Amino acid sequence: MADLFSKEWMEGFMEQWNAEPDLSNALADIGFSSVIAYGFDGEDQPRGVIKVENGKAVSAGAYDGEEVNWDIRCSEAQWKKWISKPPGMMGLGMAFTSGKMKFKVGDYGAMLKDPRMATPFIKSFSVMGRV
Repeated sequence: MADLFSKEWMEGFMEQWNAEPDLSNALADIGFSSVIAYGFDGEDQPRGVIKVENGKAVSAGAYDGEEVNWDIRCSEAQWKKWISKPPGMMGLGMAFTSGKMKFKVGDYGAMLKDPRMATPFIKSFSVMGRV
């Protein structure tokens, strides 16, 4: 398996993202477009990035200084835990309030309050497990 959030891993994530209707179609229904970065807590910059246009991932790879709408960070151990056993809404909420998950960019609270965004966000973790 490629290293978590490496170019190869992010490209596999993009493929799986687009293959999952509960993620890509749900986000297309609300016209969701964003650049989402992923990385490890404590590092200066994210490791990987995925660009989403109208719900579909259109590019992905290693982070290269792009401006992002979301920058999500956790420890490597936490990411691996969630990838092997995706969290639910309560688990994510606890991780956010306890500081295990950090949003360096993006409004976690606003996203959670909108089930049209929260449900696909949770689905993204099970999609990560397919990479």
